[in-house]
Amino acid sequence: MKALLIIDMQKISFTPETPRFDTEGVVKRINMLSAHFRKQNHMVIYIQHDGSKDGFCKPNSQEWEILNTLNIEESDIIVSKIANDSFYKSNLNSILKNNGIEELVITGCATDFCVDATIKSALTNGYKVTVIADGHTTGNRPHLKAEKVIEHYNWMWDEMIPVNEKIKVINFNDYIVPQKK
Repeated sequence: MKALLIIDMQKISFTPETPRFDTEGVVKRINMLSAHFRKQNHMVIYIQHDGSKDGFCKPNSQEWEILNTLNIEESDIIVSKIANDSFYKSNLNSILKNNGIEELVITGCATDFCVDATIKSALTNGYKVTVIADGHTTGNRPHLKAEKVIEHYNWMWDEMIPVNEKIKVINFNDYIVPQKK
């Protein structure tokens, strides 16, 4: 069994002050992936960050909400987290284990923070990991444009020596097309 993780696609991260690279494209690909996962009877899990060190993103605030453009279904699971790593002090691992999940397909925001931390934790927790190369996003950094951050992390994950299980980085089209067979 496998699960699609959609990390921190929350309103606080997608404002005019915090623009993200290819937001519309990433949201579109996540929506198509989630529909595909539901059709295959696989889990769709939204990871939602609760709070920040600066007091932002408090539960039930508007900035904490998941983007309206994402298609959330009643069957989807929402997991709250308090750190970059989606496994840290959350119930994610128990949900995955209780449902026999062995493979995670990872998408979301931000590439260089929560997505990266969750990928590494998933590997050390024994999951097979597939990263959708064009299914995660981030913002510009003081020294590097968002597109280059994403390119760098995709390269890094693809070159990573896997722990316990294999990791692969694949574009949305290359992932979804073979799955339709």
